[in-house]
Amino acid sequence: MHTSHADSPPTSPERRPATLPTGLLALCSALLLALVAVEWRPLLDLDGDISRTTHRWAVEEPGLTQTSRILTDWVWDPWTMRVLCGVAVALLVWRYAARWTAMWLVLTVAVGTALQQGLKAALDRARPVWPDPVDSAHFAAFPSGHAMTATVVCGLLLWLLHRHGVGRALWRAALTVAVVSVIGVGLTRVWLGVHWPTDVLGGWLFGALVVTAAVGIHKRLHP
Repeated sequence: MHTSHADSPPTSPERRPATLPTGLLALCSALLLALVAVEWRPLLDLDGDISRTTHRWAVEEPGLTQTSRILTDWVWDPWTMRVLCGVAVALLVWRYAARWTAMWLVLTVAVGTALQQGLKAALDRARPVWPDPVDSAHFAAFPSGHAMTATVVCGLLLWLLHRHGVGRALWRAALTVAVVSVIGVGLTRVWLGVHWPTDVLGGWLFGALVVTAAVGIHKRLHP
């Protein structure tokens, strides 16, 4: 007896790992990493042009610069993001009894931090240096830890909210806050002259890569 393919239930997209987005992000991340590592001149020139322009603006606009410093040091700081992640972990354990997902969240953020620090140590890219700096930062430049941490934490929390089926108003508010935070923290790092634009782009790309890979693993191991 012939069995039609229509008799078989379709594979749920929720159970299928997001291999295509992960692969594209991995490719883009690797390409940017290679260009930065070999110090590709057109990219470095673009970095320099943008950074010199934004630094001049930062010196001329002390009020906006001070606001950027407050946002980047307190509101969008990596430790603020990790505290937010900790609150989410507590809610997952105590309200939803989702211990597996809570552990997955902690491990993913930890892996993102380890990847970030490993890339910084491997490339050891120097930060911009100015005769009249408006801010300072430590460690190597690529990728931006602020941009990568915000991308990882906000991306994971957005996915968890979507997975738990939150209301439309809450979802839109969370999405708006996440997008503003991820883009905003990257812009403040360039404005304050402590990162090259490609450092921020690298933080966004590698952060998004960590999120898509982690979500794919979660869907496969704990659908």
